Amino acid sequence: MSASPHAGSPRSGLPRTDEVPHPSQWALYHINIYARWLIRRRFDVRLHETANIPKTGPVVFASNHIGIIDGPLLAIFTPRPVHALTKLEMFEHWFLGPFLRWAGQIPLYRFGSDPAAVKMALRVLHDGNAMGIYPEGTRGAGDLAHFNRGAAYLALASGAPVVPVTMFGSRDPGGGISSLPHKGAVIDICYGEPFRVERVGWPRTREQVGHVSGLLQKHMLVQQDHAMALTGRELPGPLPTEENDD
Repeated sequence: MSASPHAGSPRSGLPRTDEVPHPSQWALYHINIYARWLIRRRFDVRLHETANIPKTGPVVFASNHIGIIDGPLLAIFTPRPVHALTKLEMFEHWFLGPFLRWAGQIPLYRFGSDPAAVKMALRVLHDGNAMGIYPEGTRGAGDLAHFNRGAAYLALASGAPVVPVTMFGSRDPGGGISSLPHKGAVIDICYGEPFRVERVGWPRTREQVGHVSGLLQKHMLVQQDHAMALTGRELPGPLPTEENDD
């Protein structure tokens, strides 16, 4: 699917990211094969329709978010190394923080604008690599009912295609916010048809971003329905009412 909002400026290049460091890449390129082997000793991870993933060039993977292991699954099993925007709080842990940076993930402040995270994400795309983002912004039912604009912004700013990702099985039905699926659980990761939008230079208006975000949400819902039909799976439902991913 594609969308073509009017490009209001001839300056259609990416924002300047020359001085922004690219996140670490070594771990993503060298240890994923071992990480996959370890994870598959506990879970049955299955990938679907990976032919929808562009083999080269910048790409944004936009995933639903149902379980605590969605991020590692996206980064480790996606055929292309993924630098995912990850909530800042996880980087504040004494061990997990350095590990996430070593693994090439990008800290994101979720409760306001975060220019540093945006610039680093655009640097990844500028260099022709893959970004990961969770438009829902938090773990939950995974039904895309709540949909933030970050994925649409990255697509507009870079011209990178957005590949929808639907996760099934990374949280058991009724499972809590930090629960792992049961041992032997089948985890399906479905890659949908890319959503493409024409790159728009500065200034990008709120109306443009909102319009494209709405189109992207509809596209991802269609792809999620297709993933359900393909796998015969259902989403796990909402988190227990007393839990939320602050």
